[in-house]
Amino acid sequence: MSYVLRPPTSGLDDLSEESRLIATPWSRIVRGIGLGQYPIGYDRATDELIERSVTMLSDKLDGADDYTTFSAALVDLILTTVRPRGTDAAVDRGPRLGVVASAVRAIENPYSRAIAGTILLDTLSKLDLRLGEVARDVARQVLAAVDQIKPDAIQDENQGRHGDYERVSASTAMFLAFDRAGLADLLSGERDRVSEALAALENVPTPFFRGRGGAMLIGAIALLGREDSLASNGTADSILATMDAVDDIGLYPTFPSSMSEGFIKAYPLLTMLSALSTLSDPHRYVFSGTDRLQEATDLMAELEPVERTHMALYYVMALENLGQREAYLPDLNAFVEQVVGLWPDIDPGRDYFLYGISYAYLIQLAYLSGRVDLITDTMINRMLGAFRSLEVTPEGRANRPYPFSYALNVLTELGRGDLLHTPHPDYDGRSPYSWVIEGLSDGGREEGGRLYMLDHALISWALRLRAPNRSRETRTPR
Repeated sequence: MSYVLRPPTSGLDDLSEESRLIATPWSRIVRGIGLGQYPIGYDRATDELIERSVTMLSDKLDGADDYTTFSAALVDLILTTVRPRGTDAAVDRGPRLGVVASAVRAIENPYSRAIAGTILLDTLSKLDLRLGEVARDVARQVLAAVDQIKPDAIQDENQGRHGDYERVSASTAMFLAFDRAGLADLLSGERDRVSEALAALENVPTPFFRGRGGAMLIGAIALLGREDSLASNGTADSILATMDAVDDIGLYPTFPSSMSEGFIKAYPLLTMLSALSTLSDPHRYVFSGTDRLQEATDLMAELEPVERTHMALYYVMALENLGQREAYLPDLNAFVEQVVGLWPDIDPGRDYFLYGISYAYLIQLAYLSGRVDLITDTMINRMLGAFRSLEVTPEGRANRPYPFSYALNVLTELGRGDLLHTPHPDYDGRSPYSWVIEGLSDGGREEGGRLYMLDHALISWALRLRAPNRSRETRTPR
């Protein structure tokens, strides 16, 4: 019997403003912004699955990871709030909120502490918990944490190429959360946090990171109503010029997998194009001198097939957000069929990044484009069974939460989180979730740099159980 899939949206025309700006898994799973999209309302069976998932992870780590401790406490608050328990829920929320707030303060890394604080604020807003001074206290903690973020503190393969990239990313999350929570007044006054974030962006030396991080910053600042700051700083022009000069600058990112020159140029360009759609006159940047959409189209044609699985959703969203899909991609169905149809020739167990997250991108491209029919049982089962292949190398084992969190995200958005807890033949009769969690190192020491992705996926899953708010969730006309 075929899996019954329940796509979160009927297609591109049904997306909210948040989903158009934060459509891809990278922003949500890696950066922790835009969690809980596509609310569905409370479901007891899903509640039980989420609680089981969080408990298994918490029991395995046994308090060793401060970010997972925060995540578990926040999920508990979310589930307590959305459960149909009447006035009892309000009584239970107070102590739980205190536990979450304490967990945020206990996070040692300032970047992680800032992101946790913004996630808490975003959650309170999405749950319609207007807690006044409590929210402002959390916001002040976020401001203080952002001030403590040091340049080049990211310990990964791009050590020394980031500059103030973490500060830019944290500022983006802060602007989005403060705006939703009605706390934008805290961003100005004695200090103009928007101007400070734009100054930090200038200290991101690598064109790839300046483009990708700057794109999300532009979108967040535009939503704050501060487009004037972007104009006076010449931010969009500066980012585009830096991206154009990438070969002269000679600073390139390093990826866990070998990536083509086209990918390195396409990724920041496509994120920038979507961000430009939030400005009052995006065509000034898109079509002035260089046709940036044609440039993006040409780069898409240069990509290797597995690279296209990552970039296709970015491309579609950029065209959609700019109102140019008919001009540059008149046959969306044919494009989606071709890209999603690449899956039989791509092994998601080959590595944890380029191949490992490819199916998640393909699945999301399919359902956001209204083509859930392209997602087959065989495709889902192959993605579910791929995590054992990463057991072969220490690097694969340590980074396994990366592709697993992406898979969890798309399956739960399709209403099939139960498949993660269903016995699977590739795991000796155990479920994929139990096999992956039981295989974590003691205290998550080896996977520490990736565990937060799983935390974000679990928070997002729980937050979707809130009741839909049509005034917020419907698409904003352009």
